[in-house]
Amino acid sequence: MLASFRADPQANKLKTPSGKIEIYSEKIASFGYDDCPPHAVWLEPIEWLGSKTAGRYPLHMLSDQPADKLHSQLDHSPHARATKIKGRQPITLHPDDATARGIAAGDLVRVFNDRGACLAAARLSDRIRPGVVRLSTGAWFDPADAGSNRPLEKHGNPNALTLDIGASKLSQGCIAQTCLVEIERHDGPAPAVTAHVLPSFTARAS
Repeated sequence: MLASFRADPQANKLKTPSGKIEIYSEKIASFGYDDCPPHAVWLEPIEWLGSKTAGRYPLHMLSDQPADKLHSQLDHSPHARATKIKGRQPITLHPDDATARGIAAGDLVRVFNDRGACLAAARLSDRIRPGVVRLSTGAWFDPADAGSNRPLEKHGNPNALTLDIGASKLSQGCIAQTCLVEIERHDGPAPAVTAHVLPSFTARAS
């Protein structure tokens, strides 16, 4: 990697203003962004287990890319549906976190925070650390009451829970891994998942 630059830095300059490896960017400094300094530094996330919000929502939710589909594409396919539990996207949590909440493998659970809530199905694994849960992206958005300001999403879509702001003023990247939630067992009837139900069609009058 960068072999030619290492061999002769003067003759093989990098595509940076200085032609060198830059640990401080004058360009980024000129933007004056308070949330994106011109050098590598740790910045406290908006939500994390070390913040005050963790007192109410003590689980750090990861929303990674799913192995059974591409983002949300093919969520309706037999392969993707076979990975769901009771028709919902699985959420993985540590057995200790599940026991503390009276949750067993396969239970329907409500995942929630101040922004919203969704239903998912519990999958237990000691391969995830306590205090962390994993709800993969891609379940088609399926609100129980689309007219509500905070509808219950019934299919297991983490977008009902994540922040809708950019990672920084510079990158505007996704901050899906910065999300705190709480989980409780969902008792009683659950609304049917209708995300994959085909819409009805009406023939055009001739």
